[in-house]
Amino acid sequence: MNIRDFRKNPGKYRKRTFLLYLPVLLIFLLLFTAGRVLILHQSPQQADVIIVLSGGVGRIENAAELYKSGYAPYVLLSNSKEISSTSGDMLQTALALGIPEDAILSENAALSTYQNAELTLPIMKQHGFTSAIVVSSEFHMRRVKLLFDHVYKKSGIELTYIGSDSGYNANYWWSDKYSRETTFSEYTKMIGNAFGYNGPEAKNALEQIKRWFR
Repeated sequence: MNIRDFRKNPGKYRKRTFLLYLPVLLIFLLLFTAGRVLILHQSPQQADVIIVLSGGVGRIENAAELYKSGYAPYVLLSNSKEISSTSGDMLQTALALGIPEDAILSENAALSTYQNAELTLPIMKQHGFTSAIVVSSEFHMRRVKLLFDHVYKKSGIELTYIGSDSGYNANYWWSDKYSRETTFSEYTKMIGNAFGYNGPEAKNALEQIKRWFR
């Protein structure tokens, strides 16, 4: 558009310029807020059990605090054999944190977030539980909610989601290696989950993608 066209129709020119830069602005906005979108932390509610997902520091500690505060009488450890602290695996850590053995339930087979949901649901039904607090790392909670809501959809079980601090920098996720890799990993897994990739095969695909960028 030349200067004569602009003088004849400045509004049309500004609209065209706006449409030209809009995708750039949207991409910038999405990148800037990507870390905060991953975070989900609801207020704790009274529940029948606290479900703790393996795979990150601070999760079982957070669950122990919730248990001791009286939010639930039981703690359900998903993939309880995974090492979670210097005390040992999740079960050993839970006991070391003062959770009584008779208050602990567990399953030992989950290898993914989807399987965390899939394998805890029968245990919930077996014990007649109708509510649970789900605990994982703060950056993990958006995907946890998507998968648990899907698996538990018709169960009638009410879920509350609590994120544990892992040191993830949600506001400036690009500023350190841990936060960058965590953000990339979570979004890659989320896209994979959306296309039906769950479990070990999804993790294998993620590792392949990571190798491409190294």
